Amino acid sequence: MKLISWNIDSLNAALTSDSARALLSRKVLDTLVKENADIIAIQETKLSSKGPTKKHLTILEDYFPDYAVTWRSSVEPARKGYAGTMFLYRKTLSPVITYPEIDAPSTMDSEGRIITLEFEDFFVTQVYAPNAGDGLKRLAERQVWDEKYADYLEKLDSQKPVLATGDYNVAHKEIDLAHPSANRRSPGFTDEERHGFTQLLSKGFTDTFRYMHGDVPNVYSWWAQRSKTSKINNSGWRIDYWLASNRIADKITKSDMIDSGSRQDHTPIVLEIDI
Repeated sequence: MKLISWNIDSLNAALTSDSARALLSRKVLDTLVKENADIIAIQETKLSSKGPTKKHLTILEDYFPDYAVTWRSSVEPARKGYAGTMFLYRKTLSPVITYPEIDAPSTMDSEGRIITLEFEDFFVTQVYAPNAGDGLKRLAERQVWDEKYADYLEKLDSQKPVLATGDYNVAHKEIDLAHPSANRRSPGFTDEERHGFTQLLSKGFTDTFRYMHGDVPNVYSWWAQRSKTSKINNSGWRIDYWLASNRIADKITKSDMIDSGSRQDHTPIVLEIDI
């Protein structure tokens, strides 16, 4: 099975805008079509509470005619057009789909952050984890989220093996970002967030990229748009992950980044597993 995950940073912009960045996003979509995955997880769709429009669905159908679509958007009292997730999966698959709430703080359960696909022998779940925010204004809530999310994955894992993916908004170790010393208290690299990710893995999960590649340096999944040279200089962060239950880690055959060309922000990540 081949699975792909990508934080698209606005599905609407990627599908309908004519901006230079949207054109780069569509090149990435072309790449994903060629990858021919079984399941594609998409984060930060930024769609309305009603989800994709007919226009969005028509364009997605053009790109991925053999795939079904399920989505989850931010709803009140959360911010409109915020966060959001989507799965594209082969129509030959027939998962049971759930949109879990994890008793998260603030409006986080209403922000469309988690979708789970249940198959006969395993789960596939994606997440768009909350950002700690400018000035770390959401860090305390993020710590609670991390605990609740880890408990949720542990509960799934008690039933059957789990493949979990998404934008976790944390670089786990110093090797996972280009400039660790300069980012000690930056959102996504605080001790608190890194500890939360360590605790998540300790519940029985494997960071599949490190499992396959060891301590290979300078490999990232995100480059800041605010810096025009971040990708040219490979000044990036690895904050997007494919995790697997420890007991199926030996079935993984590939865990890697997919080249997104000159487009900054997130690049897609791919997992292949004999499951």
